[in-house]
Amino acid sequence: MTFQDIFKSSFLENVAAVSVLDMVLALALAFAVGLFIFFIYKKTYAGVMYSSSFGVTLVALTMITTLVILAVTSNVVLSLGMVGALSIVRFRTAIKEPLDIAFLFWAIAAGIVLAAGLIPLAVFGSVFIGVILLIFANRKDSSNPYIVVLRCNGHDSESAAVGFLTEHTRRCTVKSKTAQKGAVELNLEVRLQDDNTDFVNALSELPGVESAVLVSYNGDYMG
Repeated sequence: MTFQDIFKSSFLENVAAVSVLDMVLALALAFAVGLFIFFIYKKTYAGVMYSSSFGVTLVALTMITTLVILAVTSNVVLSLGMVGALSIVRFRTAIKEPLDIAFLFWAIAAGIVLAAGLIPLAVFGSVFIGVILLIFANRKDSSNPYIVVLRCNGHDSESAAVGFLTEHTRRCTVKSKTAQKGAVELNLEVRLQDDNTDFVNALSELPGVESAVLVSYNGDYMG
């Protein structure tokens, strides 16, 4: 190594490490795949509050990952430094829906595969994953749990209402019970026999039943 080699900057040497055509093609494909992931996320979202910003994040994450991997593949020394730099990054945003984790990994994986030049794998893999999520993620059937919030005015009406629910549902389990003078409130987990919910109307008309509310339930119970 000469004296000039010590002070020689390699910044300009890396300008042409990735061609303009490769950059444009990779980022355009990453944008298209990111939009597809965003579309699948919007169609399969089953949470309470839909966040459009998370969908935009999926598109941006796909493109950012592609950008990073393009830089890494162009220079081995840069890849080592980038691994060390990214290792100090910490994200503390809580993931509310378990399926959101799958979408995050999907966006990152699509960006990595695209930047590696495996375009058929990225496109076919994304389409296949999207179809699977469309089929299974938002699948609804009568086996999904529901919560019945029941308010009665006494023990007799409570027993009659619980017996009615046991008869008209596949499964009925008491989750919580609040008793006050002249009033009883029950939270019951039920499994429907079919998609028909008219039994709630009949339940509310039983003697002593003040109100009956049927609520969709994701299976998580804190009590």
